[in-house]
Amino acid sequence: MSDALSRLSATIDARRGADPASSWTASLLAKGPEKCAEKFGEEAIEAIIEAVRGDRDRLTAEAADVMYHLLVMLAARDIPLSDVLTELERREGRSGIDEKAGR
Repeated sequence: MSDALSRLSATIDARRGADPASSWTASLLAKGPEKCAEKFGEEAIEAIIEAVRGDRDRLTAEAADVMYHLLVMLAARDIPLSDVLTELERREGRSGIDEKAGR
C-alpha cells in the first residue's frame, strides 16, 4: 500500500516544475502552500460528509482525494512522505493516549 503512496509522492515531486497549464499538481503547487492547504481542507470536509452519509464508494473516492491533496500540501512545504512515514514508525506500538501526553 505504501508503494502506491510513494509512487504518487514521486509523481507530485516530478510535476513540481511542470507547466501549470498542463498539470493539476503543478497548478496547485504554483498557487503556493496556502492554496494547497485550503484545497486539502476542502477535500477533507468532502470525505467527512461522505463518512456521515455512509456511502462507501464515495468515501473511498474522497479518501483518495484527501491523500493526494495531503501529499501536495506536504510537497508545497518541502516535507517528503518519508518524513511522515518515519514519524508514523516512531509512534508505532505506542498508545495514542501516551503519545498525545508526550506532546
